[in-house]
Amino acid sequence: MEDQKTPIGEELIQQEVISEKELEEALAVQQRSGGFLGEIIINLGFSGPKEVGEALAKRLGVPYADLSEENVDPNVSQLVPEHMVRQQLVFPLKIEGDTIHAAMADPLNLAAIDDLRALTGKRVTPLLAMEHDLLNVINRHFDIRRHSEQAIKDIESDQAIVAEELEEPSADQLLSMAGDAPVVRLVNSVMFGALSHSVSDIHLEPQSDAMRVRYRRDGLLYDHMTIPRNHQAAVVSRVKIMARMNIAERRKSQDGRIQLNSRGKQYDLRISTMPTIFGEKVVMRVLDKSTMQVPFERLGFLPEEEEIFNWLIKRPYGLILVTGPTGSGKSTSLYAALSKINHPTQNIMTIEDPVEYQLPGVNQTAVNPKAGVTFASGLRSMVRQDPDIIMVGEIRDLETAEIAVQAALTGHLVFSTLHTNDAPSALVRLMDMGVEPFLISSAVIGVIAQRLVRMVCDRCQEQYEPDPGLLTEIGIDTNGKPIPKLWRGAGCRHCNSTGYSGRSAVFEVLKMDESLRALVLKRSAATVLREQAIAQGMRTMQDTAARKVLDGLSTPEEVLRVVFVEQG
Repeated sequence: MEDQKTPIGEELIQQEVISEKELEEALAVQQRSGGFLGEIIINLGFSGPKEVGEALAKRLGVPYADLSEENVDPNVSQLVPEHMVRQQLVFPLKIEGDTIHAAMADPLNLAAIDDLRALTGKRVTPLLAMEHDLLNVINRHFDIRRHSEQAIKDIESDQAIVAEELEEPSADQLLSMAGDAPVVRLVNSVMFGALSHSVSDIHLEPQSDAMRVRYRRDGLLYDHMTIPRNHQAAVVSRVKIMARMNIAERRKSQDGRIQLNSRGKQYDLRISTMPTIFGEKVVMRVLDKSTMQVPFERLGFLPEEEEIFNWLIKRPYGLILVTGPTGSGKSTSLYAALSKINHPTQNIMTIEDPVEYQLPGVNQTAVNPKAGVTFASGLRSMVRQDPDIIMVGEIRDLETAEIAVQAALTGHLVFSTLHTNDAPSALVRLMDMGVEPFLISSAVIGVIAQRLVRMVCDRCQEQYEPDPGLLTEIGIDTNGKPIPKLWRGAGCRHCNSTGYSGRSAVFEVLKMDESLRALVLKRSAATVLREQAIAQGMRTMQDTAARKVLDGLSTPEEVLRVVFVEQG
């Protein structure tokens, strides 16, 4: 789709869809991860799907299909098998005479057009559709949940061995159960359904009467389906086999990994099992490597925050901490920072658990406790490898903290993460771990705290006048001022009627200065450090979140849920 004489990027600039700077950022992402430039521009938030789609369609000389407004004829869509639809990303919309109109992510894919012509016996008129819209229509039409339910029926009709028939299934029996074709299809449908819905976590939760399957999307869990209790052992065993776990061990927690490929993207699934009173609970963390490649400028910083962080990462030495709960985007921020300062003259080394995304030109090591490679031992070896910049996945203990601090004091720029509620608390956390205050005050140059808030869906957004009391709760002063109009999502098929689509980070950037260092030396409480940081100009996370609300990017309800509740 992007092999024409005139580069698509230049065409989009000429049509005023994007700017030259935005094109440069999008091309950089495309060079690292591949994919269609138009989809990358949409994912980066530079323009909406309709604007990009219409511009690309005009340039390619084909009609544009806005699938949010298209009525799909089920009789026509059934002419093409599902595997071809998903593999070729081609979806038939309607028939007019001897011509079939088909929405395609790549309308120049002649092989797909020829296959469709041979299958239907009709001429094919290709229409350009954005990949995300196309996948939504495909998923709605073929209904991933229906495939899962059919697989369950097949298991029952095949009379497979089930857990209720066996008090303690042996390893061989579990292996046999997990290898049945319907069980394989059921587990695959749950996994690939999650990938198609941009899910971050899959939960398989044993209950008293069934196994509940839930997906986490944009930070919240949603029910997906239930699996009969008598198929629970087979499903869990299948996941454990794929993750190379011990299927006979059901009394201890286990960890594993599964690698999957879907639509040309590579995914890592980090698997965790844990025994409960009703059986083993399984959680699968879905890591889409393409989402780790966010340009530094697109992380979501306010301009003044970005300026400070940009200054911090260009220091020759010191310790920079990124804090926040699991799933708050810390790894994405660290990868963006390392990519920003990655240069052939620098030796950048990382120790991670696990390596979530491979950075070109960066020496990355994974934690391996069985081989004796921990954060502390890996970091100790790393400082003897003549590094300029070091990234430690997480500071979990005093030994790791002390080595990181010493590395920062001996001329290295060190990045790491901690789990604290806000930026000033990270300094107190290091003291609580046993690091001497004089070392903290000398080594730490900055702390960045972050959270992810859901963004208003750009397909169904509408303006409204909010409750003044709600604005006051999130720190927006309305006394004697006109009530600002805000944006919210009305709910549509694109956002699964939630009103939200995608997430953005809100930050709290603390830059160390002499006043803060003096307070650290006195072992001051986090509240005292916070007051001083605000006095010196630090914008709190609440401030930055409120700014996103006023800019129409998120809602007061979402900010209260994510930022204010957690901040307490």
